[in-house]
Amino acid sequence: MLGFRAWGFSPIMPKNLKRTYGFGHLHFITCSCYRRLPLLASSQSRNLFVRVLDQLRHEYGFKLVGYVVMPEHVHLLLSEPARGTPSTVLKMLKQRVSLRLRRKLRRRTSLAQRNFPSASLGNEQLAQFWQRRFYDFNVWSRKKKIEKLAYMHANPVKRELVDDPGNWPWSSCAFYQGRGEVLIKIDPVD
Repeated sequence: MLGFRAWGFSPIMPKNLKRTYGFGHLHFITCSCYRRLPLLASSQSRNLFVRVLDQLRHEYGFKLVGYVVMPEHVHLLLSEPARGTPSTVLKMLKQRVSLRLRRKLRRRTSLAQRNFPSASLGNEQLAQFWQRRFYDFNVWSRKKKIEKLAYMHANPVKRELVDDPGNWPWSSCAFYQGRGEVLIKIDPVD
């Protein structure tokens, strides 16, 4: 439990979590892997996450303003979708990513045990991939949009995964810096 508090997350989510949709706001979303395990530690798993995110963008019709995929959590800045809600999108994203990654792990159980950090959990990490629920913050101003983009793009540097945030391939930072290629199209909205 200490790990959650150290990162500023509470292990207990509010029962009556209120989400505000329908105002055309952007949504800054954070979702974490189960017990904040680095289940997205491999480049293959992060690439798969990005591919699924892109598929869902086309299916549900939302704009992806920014993102970062970290080993144990992700941040997204997206518009409300044309179809459904951000909750619908997150539900489908979490389901599809976990199903595809668990399917790959079942094929290579011994490899999965080497890659997953907690052997003491046994097969528990295969049963649950994501923490329940997700954090959603409505972004209604340009100032907040810039703040949330800067926050998410700084994650890989803070974690010492790269020296420059634009060098983390699983992020929209290179797009905003105007250099390098990004793995998924970004929709810079004002």
